[in-house]
Amino acid sequence: MDRWHQEVAEIRRDHPVLLVQDEEFGPFWALTRHEDIFAVSRDSAHWKNTTLSVLASDFESREMVATPFAPRSLVQLDGHEHTAHRRVTNDWFKPAAVGARQDRIDEIADLFIARMRELDGECDFAVDIAQPYTLRVIMDIYGIPESDEPLMLELTQGIFGANDPEFMGADSDPLIRAGRALMTFVQYFNEITTDRRACPADDLATVIANGQVDGCPIGDAERLWYFILVATAGHDTTSFALSGGLQVFLDHPEQWASLRGADDTAIARAADEIVRWTTPVRHFMRFATEPTSIRGVEIPEGGRVLLSYPSANRDEAVFADPMRFDVNRPDIDRLLSFGVGAHFCLGSQFARRELRTFLKRLLNEVDTIEAAGDPAWSESHFVSGVKHLPIRYSFR
Repeated sequence: MDRWHQEVAEIRRDHPVLLVQDEEFGPFWALTRHEDIFAVSRDSAHWKNTTLSVLASDFESREMVATPFAPRSLVQLDGHEHTAHRRVTNDWFKPAAVGARQDRIDEIADLFIARMRELDGECDFAVDIAQPYTLRVIMDIYGIPESDEPLMLELTQGIFGANDPEFMGADSDPLIRAGRALMTFVQYFNEITTDRRACPADDLATVIANGQVDGCPIGDAERLWYFILVATAGHDTTSFALSGGLQVFLDHPEQWASLRGADDTAIARAADEIVRWTTPVRHFMRFATEPTSIRGVEIPEGGRVLLSYPSANRDEAVFADPMRFDVNRPDIDRLLSFGVGAHFCLGSQFARRELRTFLKRLLNEVDTIEAAGDPAWSESHFVSGVKHLPIRYSFR
């Protein structure tokens, strides 16, 4: 990512609206400046999400559209459809509702601090702690039993990490791997739906299973993708932020030391700087509803742009010394990791609380911490981050 950021800084300076042409992917324009990405994200009248909101090859796109389970999550829906479907779960993700679950987030964080103690001073923080901690939080909200968490993690990796050889399993083709994961999700969440309709509970699965849109039951495809979106985006992005955040602290121990004894406000700012630095969601696509231009570059109706969030979060025009990790960053409120406008991340409040909660415990309870090997990154151009982080540590 360091090399990527160096190269993209040149693109951002010289060709901020860059036409990308490739035989496999077809043409699109990459937007790399914060101002342009912010403007397009806010303008939902002229820039739409579609089924193809994630960059894929032309072949993969055709296969995706042709499947009976083509994506129909909040990411792909727009206009009234998006607003109406978002309303189904909106109350669960409001700040007050998320705040009311702080005690439970605390309990889960304590469980994984205890797990670090049990691992006796050495672990793969990404695999042993960050992934299961963030997964436990979202599965707890869902009301899904802990015994099913390994399956949820496997399925998440099958969709978001299908191109990573480590997550391919026995499959040799990423499309087959993703399709297999999707079909298992269908079966699992159909069973959850049947159960929650027969026996409603005080959990998010019940809300989605019984959700109504415009007075009618939520459609089968939309219900399925609602489940998938929350189950995957609800933990994968946050776990990558947590593991990537600790990795950058290992590279900058002075920043870690500066947070010792910090108050909640400072911890919150540091957590947002982690999100800026790691930017686990790498991009989304938007499609022009009419001919338009950005910085003098003409984009036809139906033309697509890639919103590069990692580039926006390192834009020199917005962030002072953007290539410096700074837990006291005064301009951190400009970060774009959670998007902006109608598609602002529904789970941002949960993500922020999970990061703040665990970061505070690490700072208060861990005495020493250092790398015990090289980190490894997930091989994905959509949602990605540190997937392995060997560390050594001691407790106070």
